[in-house]
Amino acid sequence: MEQTKVLIIGSGPAGYTAAIYASRAALSPVLYEGLEPGGQLTTTTLVENYPGFADGVDANSLMDQMKRQAVRLGADVRAGAIVSIDLGSRPFRAVDERGREIEAQTVIIATGATARYLGLPSERKFRGLGVSACATCDGFFYRGKDVAVVGGGDSACEEATYLAGLCRKVYMIVRRDVFRASKAMQERVFSTPNIEILWNCNTQEVLGDASGVTGARLLRKDGEVFDIKIDGFFLGIGHHPNAELFSQWVQTDENGYIITEGKTSATCVPGVFAAGDVQDPRYRQAVTAAASGCRAALDAEKFLLENR
Repeated sequence: MEQTKVLIIGSGPAGYTAAIYASRAALSPVLYEGLEPGGQLTTTTLVENYPGFADGVDANSLMDQMKRQAVRLGADVRAGAIVSIDLGSRPFRAVDERGREIEAQTVIIATGATARYLGLPSERKFRGLGVSACATCDGFFYRGKDVAVVGGGDSACEEATYLAGLCRKVYMIVRRDVFRASKAMQERVFSTPNIEILWNCNTQEVLGDASGVTGARLLRKDGEVFDIKIDGFFLGIGHHPNAELFSQWVQTDENGYIITEGKTSATCVPGVFAAGDVQDPRYRQAVTAAASGCRAALDAEKFLLENR
């Protein structure tokens, strides 16, 4: 059975940064990239809010650079996924999709979270071409333009009010005749003049051409079908943390996010740490994910020193 001091499960900014720091600490980490190498960030195009890139950086290029940096420093970065794991006792035991067994003294969980989409073919077609699940990431590109946000909860209201500060007009597409959001978030939406709420509406299709999104076709509860002209289509229906593989062992909140102790990356299982969006329901940014990957590697290094 193969053995490693640090097993990192998942890539993206958190996983790759953890690999960089663990490698520099001479821990020879093994990292499995998972089903989406580079993480959720690779579903977008230009990243303009990652420090150090005055003109922005292509998302896939940024992730490739992080991966290459980790490999250069000594990380064993592997394609594929961990399909089963036992965190009941140390050393922890994991099995990858090829049946390879690994024993690890510490584990860093960096499996991220997946944005919830409506499941429309047209939505997938224009993903990265006007369809986005992150207003903070992509709203900047729609300054002075018209956009739509799908959803009626706190996430959607937060996305809509953020976009309202950048865009000319924000439509909120709400499938019911009431919000699910908290009273405070509702009041923020109602008091924002350039937000128009389209009650009792579902999206039938995202419209667009070779240049990207141009509109959306909506179905009202009374049967009326109508189109709106927009340049951006944002999903505000939440995220799903990819924590199922570990939920038997680690503590999660009511939405499935892994709970870490205080300001550390430590989970309730000694020697198991979590970083990135899998434990962050609030910020979900590349830079915060990278920072938490750094913390996880430093926490793992300290744990190994204290538990020789």
